Amino acid sequence: MSGKLYLVPTPIGNLEDITLRALRILKEVDLILAEDTRTSAPMLKHFDIDKKVYAHHQHNEHKAVAEIIKFLKEGQNIALISDAGTPAISDPGFLLVREVIKNEIAVECLPGATAFVPALVNSGLPNDRFTFEGFLPVKKGRQTRLKELIYESRTMIFYESPHRLLKTLEEFMEYFGAERQASISRELTKMFEENVRGTITELKTHFENNILKGEFVIVIAGSEEIAPKKDDKYYKK
Repeated sequence: MSGKLYLVPTPIGNLEDITLRALRILKEVDLILAEDTRTSAPMLKHFDIDKKVYAHHQHNEHKAVAEIIKFLKEGQNIALISDAGTPAISDPGFLLVREVIKNEIAVECLPGATAFVPALVNSGLPNDRFTFEGFLPVKKGRQTRLKELIYESRTMIFYESPHRLLKTLEEFMEYFGAERQASISRELTKMFEENVRGTITELKTHFENNILKGEFVIVIAGSEEIAPKKDDKYYKK
């Protein structure tokens, strides 16, 4: 019989957020695939998990898939973890899951930590309907994506790195409006967790004068305007 691929969420900061089931699976599988073995090593050591760990990241995932499928078909159980949070959410994992399913091998995703959910709930913005956008394209396709979201009525969630945060907020002011309500969460679950709420302008001012460090989750209120129709005289392509 083939083995099973487990997608195992790991803490985004506070190690107490790992589940008992995640710990059991990581201790039971035959090997672990980690986005960065150096990042995962301290966490695994903390929980006394001594398993073979192989690197599985965006630079090698295309080449590694065939070998992983071979291991699974031989009956080995494999766990995939990312540096933090749930695998395949803005991290490697999708390609592997797709191929495992194509080969009719079992896949099981455990529930657990992910950054955008606490950021969304904590924002105070509507969370009954939302769209997760992750990281915007760095260059090609960036403006196109922003234009597509101008009239998005659902709450929008983005990930951003420290060195691009201020530039991204400037773009959000341009496309969504300087007074659009938003929230930014930084260093979630860690000692210096910070949640800042206000208009996009207010958030930009805050982070121009404060620490730009850690991982950022930006939550932005949806548009209250209705997109013009193509036959509308104000429509612009």
